[in-house]
Amino acid sequence: MAENNMPSKDSEFDVLFKNIVDYSDKKTSGENPAWRHILAASLQELHAAYDAWKAAYEPTKVPHTPVQTAEKNRVRKSSEKVLRDFVNRFLRYDPVTDEDRDNMGIHNRKTSRSPVPVPTTSPQLLIDTGTRCRLIIHYRDEKSGRRGKPAGVHGIEVRWAILDHYPVTSKELVNSAFDTNPPLILEFDEQDRGKRIYMAGAWEIQREGEKGPPGAIEEAIIP
Repeated sequence: MAENNMPSKDSEFDVLFKNIVDYSDKKTSGENPAWRHILAASLQELHAAYDAWKAAYEPTKVPHTPVQTAEKNRVRKSSEKVLRDFVNRFLRYDPVTDEDRDNMGIHNRKTSRSPVPVPTTSPQLLIDTGTRCRLIIHYRDEKSGRRGKPAGVHGIEVRWAILDHYPVTSKELVNSAFDTNPPLILEFDEQDRGKRIYMAGAWEIQREGEKGPPGAIEEAIIP
């Protein structure tokens, strides 16, 4: 798999996806505790994405309708994003080895690049509350003012919490979401509507998840 691309053929994408899921399952089991850097919630999200992809893809392997094709294409787009984010966050660096990546079908990066420096700036969060039970979060760099990530930054970690008071420090933001391709979308239950949420972001590079300084704590009302 090329760094920024997935196989164009659905059959090859399906094989790659299953290889990565199965291999990650094996390595995160008791057999190899060194792979504990992979978050259980992220692995569950990967499984859910693969199950959704398989359910949409299987009907198109036999004579099928244009509606089924459209659904397969829609699900592939969303599941591909989950897979790419998982690979880039957890499988590009130690303790995952070049041999591991070869076994999964992931292209190994060249090692001649200069290390990416840890970010020194912070993201500003732009929170859209126009959709019921959903927050759509765009972000920009505090220095450049441009939307999206600064050069060399892999993604953004957004820490958040639903609280009845303004947090004293960002340590009170106990939940975490990660995004590499804006916007970041947070979904909430109906009972959360009207509650106050606080959040702050930090840029993250790929080297061992190193982060820059957290941005200002923003607040919003869950719509």
